[in-house]
Amino acid sequence: MTETVMNIEKIIKMIPHRYPLLLVDRVISIDYEKDELVALKNITFNEPQFMGHFPGAPVMPGVLIIEAMAQAAAIYVIASMKLESCDDKLVYFMSIENAKFRQVVTPGDSLYLHVSKERSRGNVWRFKGEAKVNGKLVAESSFTAMIVEK
Repeated sequence: MTETVMNIEKIIKMIPHRYPLLLVDRVISIDYEKDELVALKNITFNEPQFMGHFPGAPVMPGVLIIEAMAQAAAIYVIASMKLESCDDKLVYFMSIENAKFRQVVTPGDSLYLHVSKERSRGNVWRFKGEAKVNGKLVAESSFTAMIVEK
């Protein structure tokens, strides 16, 4: 079963992140059979990180790209649990492994976030994430997170 297009209003209900740290603009697809989600983050010049990273040559910080992948994974977790919101839950990073940054991401880019569940045991979930611009891999990482009651 594939669900397509989750808008920002639904994303805001599903995860607790808010501007300026909400880094997912839209969910393109969720495939529960393959345990995969594809989301979109549009990179815009007016985002606060570009005031200092780097003035005159803005580059999306790699840690924020990983955070965007993690937020996409959190949306997958909440959606796969058939929850409408995370009002009584939080998802925390436990580990980030094998992070690689292959190309800079700059304002004007559309960053596609591909996350796939590798496994889950109880409240611990492990994902592989890839970020792509124009179909080209720009960053990747594996990460583990824990979902807990507030």
